[in-house]
Amino acid sequence: MIDPDGYRPNVGIVLMGPDGRVFWARRVRRDGWQFPQGGMNTDETPVEAMYRELREETGLLPEHVEVLGATPGWLRYRLPHRAVRHNERHVCIGQKQVWFLLRLVGDESHVRLDLTETPEFDHWRWVDFWYPMEHVVIFKRGVYARALGHLAPFARVAAGAQAIPQMLLDAWLPELGLGRSVPGRRPPARRDGRN
Repeated sequence: MIDPDGYRPNVGIVLMGPDGRVFWARRVRRDGWQFPQGGMNTDETPVEAMYRELREETGLLPEHVEVLGATPGWLRYRLPHRAVRHNERHVCIGQKQVWFLLRLVGDESHVRLDLTETPEFDHWRWVDFWYPMEHVVIFKRGVYARALGHLAPFARVAAGAQAIPQMLLDAWLPELGLGRSVPGRRPPARRDGRN
């Protein structure tokens, strides 16, 4: 399903442990790491799609997690030109996503990456809350920063301010258009050579 603007509806999942670290997974047969995410079926709400993707990609069930928050609507990112399939009937230029912050309330032994015939991930680990902003593939960094920025207040309530420091997000705010810059602080350098 692709909307009239060329974006595929999708959900993203930030799964947080009790200490504020987040689930970070390596894609099968690739070197890329990311949060669980996936497309919505035409008959699904974002919440229904989130629980389906959670089960397919992590093996977790609704009783293993608590929903702490969600982004207030769609966050979009564009695919790099080389990844756009122009010969398709409906050209997908990117994804529009609703992001959810979940807290693991079950035991991490419930995480199973091999429940489907075609697993998405082959390894996972816990990382600091802001780590994914600088370590996901470049074209997703903006949407990751916006999603984490929206979800950080919910994470702070659950894990404490010390687990989710504001200063790392403040450095990204001007670049992402999420707020004003902090005096004396610059956003991380871009890897594409632009300022």
